[in-house]
Amino acid sequence: MTRNLLSLLLVPLAALFMGAAANAESVVVLPPPAVDRPVAPAGASETAVLAGGCFWGVQAVFQHVKGVSRAVSGYAGGTKDSATYPLVSSGRTGHAEVVEVTFDPSVVSYGTILQIYFSVAHDPTQLDRQGPDVGPQYRSAIFVADAAQRRVAEAYISQLDKAAVFPKRIVTRIDDLSAFYPAEAYHQDYATLHPSQPYIYIHDRPKVENLKRLFAAQSRATPVLVNPSAAK
Repeated sequence: MTRNLLSLLLVPLAALFMGAAANAESVVVLPPPAVDRPVAPAGASETAVLAGGCFWGVQAVFQHVKGVSRAVSGYAGGTKDSATYPLVSSGRTGHAEVVEVTFDPSVVSYGTILQIYFSVAHDPTQLDRQGPDVGPQYRSAIFVADAAQRRVAEAYISQLDKAAVFPKRIVTRIDDLSAFYPAEAYHQDYATLHPSQPYIYIHDRPKVENLKRLFAAQSRATPVLVNPSAAK
């Protein structure tokens, strides 16, 4: 079922869900990673490419994280020719919906980015789906840029599995990043531009609220947007 169709079906029921929306997303309090990258000098820049279901909500979470300068919805895992929403939605392109997070590692570390990703951005125990969205394009995956990122990601997944912090095993894949393809303009900043859309209110707004609650020191009220003028 596509998100647009789901939204149409939810509209008549939206009023019933509004009061309970804050509880729609389960959240797990996670320990910080025992293995992380060294502290970087001020003004450094790093990117993380993360897949965790619908990119609207993942983008919204990281747009509210201090130290993040840009969070762009897009596609990774397939070819350039198939990196379009209609094709990716078929589930046959190899792509996942991802968010490319550009951040200052002197402000927020790669390990903390992963801690937020596993804790509030998505459920890493769901295989090829997130909530109502089903298919390999909604898989949980970390696309690593280098060996150092892979080391941190692998160590953190092992740490969390050993601690049994989730009721089921983590199914997050770790893949080498071959390319990132930005999504269409209408997908960028979607949660900020459409806060009352039922899908956003029910599934994505709670993620941002959980970020503010569990990561108060790392969160900021005003999101960093791909197109700031569109929100005015």
